[in-house]
Amino acid sequence: MPLVEPLEEEALEPELRDEMQFFKGPLGVIPASVRTMAHRPEIARAFTALNRAVMAEQGAVTPEFKRLLGYISSFASGCRYCQAHMMLASERFGASEARMETVWSYETSPHFTDAERAALAFAQAATEVPNAVTSEVGARLRAHWAPEDIVEIMGVVALFGWLNRWNDSMGSALEDLPRQTAETRLVRQSGWEIGKHG
Repeated sequence: MPLVEPLEEEALEPELRDEMQFFKGPLGVIPASVRTMAHRPEIARAFTALNRAVMAEQGAVTPEFKRLLGYISSFASGCRYCQAHMMLASERFGASEARMETVWSYETSPHFTDAERAALAFAQAATEVPNAVTSEVGARLRAHWAPEDIVEIMGVVALFGWLNRWNDSMGSALEDLPRQTAETRLVRQSGWEIGKHG
């Protein structure tokens, strides 16, 4: 049971509801997490703006790859809600079956480039507590990505740091579409369980 019930879409302030339609593209729904933030509209509005900025297509870090980075970060943090959302979003942004099937073994998967492996390793290390980003992890990332791309990659990790803490602490209830994706893909591949998000 969620700590705070999310507002129904119809109960959102009209302007905020319009802004939050953005989430329906990647996820098919306005997430319960963001509808919970809407109890304080300024928080929901700021989060929506941050999400748009971080997840936008701006350079070499593609929207598809950002969702896989978000998945790895969520997996490292243990947030099942965000794992389900990012697997659904990865599908919607064109991740191949092979990339979704082998994202857990990115270091040895032939479906990821050396640059992508460096970014995924960074995302995993940056999510761990205590933080596991070493000079070697940083050097590996810098060998493949320009500074502005590293900022984008870190932006994804930081965004999911917020979401992972929010959703696990608030016990956000998982919506039907991401839940179906998780039950189809993640149970078999990683032993995913819905846990507190049911």
